Amino acid sequence: MDTLFWILGSTFLVSIFSFVGVITLSLNDELLKKTILVLVALSAGALMGGAFLHMIPEAVSGCAAEQLDALFIYVIVGFIVFFVLEKILFWRHCHDVNCEAHTFGYMNLIGDGVHNFIDGLVIAAAFVSSPKLGIVTTIAIIFHEIPQEFGDFGVLLHSGFKKSKALLFNFVTGLTAMLGGIVGFFISSNVEAFVPALLPIAAGGFIYISASDLIPEIRKVVDVKKSTSTFIVFLLGILLMWITKLFFA
Repeated sequence: MDTLFWILGSTFLVSIFSFVGVITLSLNDELLKKTILVLVALSAGALMGGAFLHMIPEAVSGCAAEQLDALFIYVIVGFIVFFVLEKILFWRHCHDVNCEAHTFGYMNLIGDGVHNFIDGLVIAAAFVSSPKLGIVTTIAIIFHEIPQEFGDFGVLLHSGFKKSKALLFNFVTGLTAMLGGIVGFFISSNVEAFVPALLPIAAGGFIYISASDLIPEIRKVVDVKKSTSTFIVFLLGILLMWITKLFFA
């Protein structure tokens, strides 16, 4: 039961970092409006970097050579699944001029929830192996969550969510890490078989959200100075994912 306690504590700590967006609440509305697109660009880079630098390589390292073709098919499946989900959300829940924005806000929540669930599985697998590995894994996940959570909060605001609702929804999706930790603990003997399949599917979803929903938003900026700055922030999101990979691989 000590292992379960460590898993629950660690995944709850990861969930708490979904509240980093509360820092932006101190900004006045005008400054926040200027900041939102920067956070969207950061999220686009973090999602792209997380998919290509963390999730896909992690999945590759956990599968045999003969399974590589299937792994990349899973990435495509994840991409298609999120495309279909977006269409369903669009058809069923959108009836106003802000339809596209509302849709990618919910898409981001779904993608983040899947990602956090996988984080919980990974943390559980690490603690089952050893407490030291579990602690190191938790620290690594927290460091790559921080820039992504800032970006996620900005995406929700940009898609029309109120500040309080954005924080609440971000926290709820963060709690899926605890669910993943609990599931991972009770299927600890088989968790390594699940992660290689779930990671590429989630990666495909991240690639879809970044490339299809978020990057088009920052491409709408026509001012050269603002366009350059958002592109730099996009690259910064990727760079931050790369740095966490270097120091917490």
